[in-house]
Amino acid sequence: MSARVPAVLVLEDGRTFRGEAYGRVGETVGEAVFSTGMTGYQETLTDPSYHRQVVVMTAPHVGNTGYNDEDQESSRIWVAGYVVRDPARVPSSWRSRRTLAEELDAQGVVGISGVDTRALTRHLRERGAMRVGVFSGPAAARGGAELLEAVRSAPAMEGTDLASLVSTPQPYVVPAVGERRFSVAAVDLGIKSMTPQRLAERGIEVTVLPSTASLEQVLAAGPDGSAPDGVFFSNGPGDPAAATHEIEVLQGVLERRIPFFGICYGNQLLGRALGYGTYKLKYGHRGINQPVMDLATRKVEVTAHNHGFAVDGRAGEVRDTPYGRAEVSHVGLNDGVVEGLRCLDVPAFSVQYHPEAAAGPHDAGYLFDRFVDLMGGTPAAELVDATGATDTTEENA
Repeated sequence: MSARVPAVLVLEDGRTFRGEAYGRVGETVGEAVFSTGMTGYQETLTDPSYHRQVVVMTAPHVGNTGYNDEDQESSRIWVAGYVVRDPARVPSSWRSRRTLAEELDAQGVVGISGVDTRALTRHLRERGAMRVGVFSGPAAARGGAELLEAVRSAPAMEGTDLASLVSTPQPYVVPAVGERRFSVAAVDLGIKSMTPQRLAERGIEVTVLPSTASLEQVLAAGPDGSAPDGVFFSNGPGDPAAATHEIEVLQGVLERRIPFFGICYGNQLLGRALGYGTYKLKYGHRGINQPVMDLATRKVEVTAHNHGFAVDGRAGEVRDTPYGRAEVSHVGLNDGVVEGLRCLDVPAFSVQYHPEAAAGPHDAGYLFDRFVDLMGGTPAAELVDATGATDTTEENA
């Protein structure tokens, strides 16, 4: 435990916040981002999309349910640092195995508590996401100019290709639950463990591949080396403009008209494969309470987000691409950001959010059913129906 050890948070524009060490005592730098989720902090911490990011929690009380061994979304905590206001003194959950502070310390995650996270979040909303450092113990005793220089020397998120740093080093298979209906090659750009599980629940055998997988490896990821019935691109960290290899693989998938579904980073890569541009958001969308409208059904979904980049475009816009027509299918209701794409002439679609709902609402779980329909032969242009709002998994029945 690192209670009552002085700590300081330094933003790259020079603003500082003082508090106490939370987790490991030491120093860390990364991109400052804030998450608006009021629960699910363990899933947030273990989401590979947060690699090299220092996460500020807007909920004031964090750690109330401790840390368990079941809610991991990957094999480790990925955040570069953690910022909270009021950490729980004693966790209260029958599933808890240790405190959150103990787990952060065990995994070497430097954090800070006692910070006015409301003021910090407002600052990031006004000035935009920026680099930040958290320093505690002897590291915090250094001069302010030295700390600021350490922050400003950290790499920016723009132009970084991070998927290979968080991806699986070797392929692995998640078997279908019950009878196998389809096979899917899932390219791991920072995949969360719940995603292949949601696919498996629908009778899909999932072969998870490294981000460096070639097109030939993707095309041989079906049973006994055959072509898969579909291809999936996951969430992940980094600038989509830098993911040139993955984009080329995806273009090969589109050329062969193999059904494709992408989420989050996968949505951005589909956009770039189609010829859309991408850009850095001022402060991004992170949390489990983001409203999105499906423009085809006019249904509003509350969704889980974690992205700092977005695809350019306007609501309902249809563009001609090298693979036929494509349209903006979903938009965020807070700021109009593109939240989904749908190809009208090839079997491909994507969304910017996390329909696996770990942690988060279950409004978007039906998108996995749409992928099943796409692999079953339903044209992408017809993937809109009145029953699409219901997730068919047992958990949400």
